[in-house]
Amino acid sequence: MKSVLIVMDGLGDRPIDEFKGKTPLEAAKTPNLDKLSASGVNGIMDTIAPGVTPGSDTSHLSLFGLDPEEHYHGRGPLEVLGVGVGLKHGDICLRANVGTVEPDMTIKDRRAGRIDSTAEHCKALDGLKIDGVEIILKPSAWYRAALVLRGKGLSPNVGKNDPKEVGVKVMEVKPLDNSTAAKKTAAVLNKLTKLAYEKFKDLPINKKRTATGKLPGNMLLFRGAGKYVPAPTLEERFGIKAACVAGGGLYKGVARYVGMEVIDVPGATGRYDSDYDAMVKAVKAALDDHDLVFLHFKATDSAGEDGNPQLKKEMIEKMDKAIGGLLSLKDCIIVATADHTTPCSLKHHSYEPVPVVMAAPGVRTDDVIAFGERSCAKGGLHRMRGLDLIHVILAHMGVLKLYGA
Repeated sequence: MKSVLIVMDGLGDRPIDEFKGKTPLEAAKTPNLDKLSASGVNGIMDTIAPGVTPGSDTSHLSLFGLDPEEHYHGRGPLEVLGVGVGLKHGDICLRANVGTVEPDMTIKDRRAGRIDSTAEHCKALDGLKIDGVEIILKPSAWYRAALVLRGKGLSPNVGKNDPKEVGVKVMEVKPLDNSTAAKKTAAVLNKLTKLAYEKFKDLPINKKRTATGKLPGNMLLFRGAGKYVPAPTLEERFGIKAACVAGGGLYKGVARYVGMEVIDVPGATGRYDSDYDAMVKAVKAALDDHDLVFLHFKATDSAGEDGNPQLKKEMIEKMDKAIGGLLSLKDCIIVATADHTTPCSLKHHSYEPVPVVMAAPGVRTDDVIAFGERSCAKGGLHRMRGLDLIHVILAHMGVLKLYGA
């Protein structure tokens, strides 16, 4: 039996006054998700643990059965993997933006007017060496880039040069411990900061942008250092072949980290305009030669962070419509859930558990008939951990072996 794991990012919410005390999910018209709940088994899930507010990175590791306490080494490596950079054990990885600074290094715009490509900037620095450390810089979406330091004697225990504020100066990178490796890494990053400004300010793209009244991308701003440490793949652990269909780089990165094949879908932007029908079509095609396909939708989280319950409701309905294309699959397990709760009232992640449903041939159904935070809490899966979800799916697939005699 094959399976599809649908993750609607930040789906969970809190009661909204304009929805008469319902959450956006409860207020949305979701006939397909409700059909899954009525034909499946439901529950609520703490992707990390009760009372813990999950990050998108740690929660997804948990959903794929990797305990973040052991396998989370910072967001940097996952973001870099999402861009498709091949990493080596010990590489130091950071998230990066191309931004705009004044000559005195005061930040004017952290995203250089949302510049739509960093390819020219990355080419200017990629492959250079600083104190024997190789600089790997690859473009990501829009103003983003993936930064890797490769060499001996490096440490992820360093700060950032990005203060995440405008009107303040680019920060000096500080070592976060007294080790020689941390001091060396900080020194390399500080030299890179200066070198980026020198290389970027005269790029043709910046001369063109300045001439047309746009902000130049003249600084590399980075944060989130982490060390790449390989993890066992899903195939190594369970013998399954898995694929990922997603728009956002982080989710592609987590998928690659656990050994999934990432399928790039035109129109899968990770934004509100993402082509969900194209993503579902890609999932169905991927099932031909994969045992499990992970489908990630981002817009519910974005709407929660924007504090827009009406938009979140609309995005849920858009996702539900697309998911309808999966309900005709035969001999297939369909699981729908979220990685965390993002209440519109908070505009950031929170600790509340998320709803989860598993519909499949032979599943032991319950009495739940609607997919929602409160309705799913009455279901047969009860309250479960994120780490356990993959095992429940694989057990119903018939993949897991008997424990004992």
